[in-house]
Amino acid sequence: MTGTEGDLTQLLEQAAHGSDQAVNELLPLVYDELRRMAAGVLRSERAGHTLPPTALVHEAYLKLVKQNTAGWKNRDQFFGVASTAMRRILTDYARMRRAAKRGGDRTPTPFDDVVVEWEEKAHDLVALDDALSELAAKDERKSRVVELRFFGGCTAEETSRILNVPLRTINRDWATARAWLYARIMEP
Repeated sequence: MTGTEGDLTQLLEQAAHGSDQAVNELLPLVYDELRRMAAGVLRSERAGHTLPPTALVHEAYLKLVKQNTAGWKNRDQFFGVASTAMRRILTDYARMRRAAKRGGDRTPTPFDDVVVEWEEKAHDLVALDDALSELAAKDERKSRVVELRFFGGCTAEETSRILNVPLRTINRDWATARAWLYARIMEP
């Protein structure tokens, strides 16, 4: 473990116990990675999305440091939970937008080849969140794999490390989850 990673872990523990100083010292250490995650997720959103990456990072960070019971173990766990926080923020944002537009001539945007090219296709984030929640009830690990890969921008190797599962299993879970989500989202 590098000194920086050890410092990060220590700051995460202190922040989880309510240290305002740790929260202030933590942000510069995690900001660039959170920004990269947010930019990756928002790149896959529809054109003209009104939630900028900076706002997503700040909102996710505030949610993360307010979790006094998180008991952060390490950097990987923190960024894994960050991907969940970003998923929830984006889903809540999409639900609010959908509620604001109810009654209009809006038709739902269908998922179009969600299993192959997430970033290049328009999609309905609420449908994905609903399907992921359903998948989590059936297989929590597969749901976490999708969450980390899609919302967290993690590679298969990073996902393997975060979940402490062999890379071969992660790749198999990713393929299975994508096929399941595609079938679930595309059903009438």
